[in-house]
Amino acid sequence: APIFTQEVYIGQVLENMPEGTLVLTVQATDQDTGVNGDLSYQLSQAVGQRDSAFVIDAITGEIKLTRPLDFEDSEQREFRVRAIDGGGLSAICKVVVQVVDVNDNAPELVLSSFSSPLPENTVPGTVVALFSVRDRDSGANGKISCALEDQLFFSLRPAYKNYYELVTVSALDREETAQYILTVTAADAGSPPLTTTQTFTVDISDVNDNAPVFNQTSYTMYVRENNVPTVFVGAVSAADADVGLNAKVTYSLAPVQAAERPSCSCISVNSENGHVFVLRPLDYEQLRHTEVTVSASDAGSPPLRANVTVRLVVLDENDNAPLVLYPAQDSSPPSSELVPVSAEAGYLITKVVAVDADSGQNSWLSYHLLRATEPGLFTVGVQSGEVRLRRPVTDRDTVKQKLVVLVRDNGKPPLSATAALSALLLKDFSDVRLPHSSPATEDEADSLTTYLIISLVFVSLLFLISTAVFVARKVCKRKELKAGHVLYGADNLQSSLADAVAAGTLPRAYCYEISLTTGSGNSEFKFLKPILPSLPPQHCAVGQDPDDEQDFPCVPVSTEDMAPDNAGTLSAGQFNSL
Repeated sequence: APIFTQEVYIGQVLENMPEGTLVLTVQATDQDTGVNGDLSYQLSQAVGQRDSAFVIDAITGEIKLTRPLDFEDSEQREFRVRAIDGGGLSAICKVVVQVVDVNDNAPELVLSSFSSPLPENTVPGTVVALFSVRDRDSGANGKISCALEDQLFFSLRPAYKNYYELVTVSALDREETAQYILTVTAADAGSPPLTTTQTFTVDISDVNDNAPVFNQTSYTMYVRENNVPTVFVGAVSAADADVGLNAKVTYSLAPVQAAERPSCSCISVNSENGHVFVLRPLDYEQLRHTEVTVSASDAGSPPLRANVTVRLVVLDENDNAPLVLYPAQDSSPPSSELVPVSAEAGYLITKVVAVDADSGQNSWLSYHLLRATEPGLFTVGVQSGEVRLRRPVTDRDTVKQKLVVLVRDNGKPPLSATAALSALLLKDFSDVRLPHSSPATEDEADSLTTYLIISLVFVSLLFLISTAVFVARKVCKRKELKAGHVLYGADNLQSSLADAVAAGTLPRAYCYEISLTTGSGNSEFKFLKPILPSLPPQHCAVGQDPDDEQDFPCVPVSTEDMAPDNAGTLSAGQFNSL
C-alpha cells in the first residue's frame, strides 16, 4: 500500500493570496512495481464541506488555492489527502493549512451619540459625540489609535475600553465660525497601517451677543438749500453679525439728552432701510449744518443697539443777489463824487462796495460799467469795484457825469444789482453854486422835461387853432363886406340930428356902401344911422330882390376918400355931397 512521507502536513498561506497559489506538496511511496506502483492523489472532502478552497494535482501532489483565503473567516483549514496505487490500495494523510493574517481590514468607528447644533455660548468640556472603534485584524494589525485633526476648539478623550468622547475645549463663536467640520482618524498598527476617518459636522447656533455695527464711524450728507420737502439725501447702513431675528436691524433717531442742544426736526430716517430724508426746505443763510444721532437696534432678546452721528451739510444756492453798500441806493438822491478836471488817467473817483449773502463762488462779485454819460471816460475794476478815470478830462466832457455800475456774482445763473452814482468835473472844489449842493434827482428832471413838452405841445395846438379861427373869421367878414350894405354915420353931425334920431322923425334910413381895396391897411369904421330930415323919404334895401323898389341909391365910398387923420369916419361935407 502507498505510504505518505508525513502523517500530517502543515502549511502556511497568506490570506488574500490569489487563486493558483501553491500551498504545499504531499508525497507518498509504494513498494510495488509496475502498475501497482503508480500513485495518484485526491482530496477527501470533510463532511458538510461543499467547495474546497484547495485543489491537488493527482500526479505531483501539489496543493494549490482555488480562491483567496480570509483570516477573519477562518484562521486554519484542515482536510485529508488520499494516495491510491494502481492495485487499488490507498493511504490517507492530514493536511493543516494555517492562514497568516494580513492587515487587510481598516479600523471601524461606531457612533453612539452626537449633538448638533451647539449654542455658541456652550461651556468648554461639553460632550459633542461618543463613539467606539474596532479592527477585525489580529495582533498589531488590530491595535487602534484615534486622533483629531483640529484640537483648538475640540478634543478626543478616551472614555472606557475602546470608547472615545469628542468634547469642546474652548468657547465657541458662531460669528467667527458658524460650522465646524471635525475629522477623527482611527489607525491600526499594521504594516502598512490602515486608517479610517470619521467626519463630524458641528453647527453652532446663534446667540444675540453682537450689537449692530455701522459701516462708517460717522456720516456726512449734503443737501442744497431751497430743497423740495422729503428729499432723499443719503442712507445709513448697519449690519449685525448674528442671524435671524438677532440680525434684523431697525433704524430710528436717538432721543436727545436733556443737556444736549436739540437737534434739527427737519431730518427723518426710514426704519427699514436707513434712508435719510429732509422734511422741509432749508435756507443756507439760516442753517448751514446740523447733526443728528441715528440708532440701529436688532430684534434680539434683549435687543442690542448702536449709535452713529449723521452730519447734514446745507449747500449754498445762488438765491441772493448782491447788495450794494456804497454808494447808498436808497430813495435819497445819491451824492456826487468831485473830480478835478486836472485829474490824469487812473485817478480814483470812488469805490463801489457790495456784499453777497451767499458763499463760495456764489459770493464772488465782479464789477462792470453798465452805462455812463461818457463811457470812454471811466473804467471799473472787475474785482475791486474801483471807479477810475480811463483818460484825462477834456473840455468836451460835461460837468455832471452819471454812471451805472453792474455788480454781478459768480453763481449759476448769476444774479446782479446796479449802483447808480454821479461825478462832478470841477476846476475848483470851493464852488458852492454847482448843483452838487442841492442836486435834483434824475426822476424829477425827467418829470419836469415831460411836463414842459406837454405844455409846449398844448400851447402850439392852441396857437394853431386860434390862428385857424382868426383866418376863417377874416375870410367870412371879407365875404360879408363884398356882398352886403353897411350903414355909416359921422360923429360930427349936429345935435339936432341926434335928437331927431332919438325922436324917430325920419321915415327912412339911408344906406351907404363902402368898398375897401384888397391891400387896405385901415379897416376901422364907425357905424351910425345917418337920419336926414331935409331929404325926401328914401329907403335902401340891403340884399333886396330886383323887383323891390329902391327909393335911395346906394353910393359906394372908397377908403381913399377918407381923411387920413380920421380914417374910417365920414365927414359931414362928404356925407352931404352924396
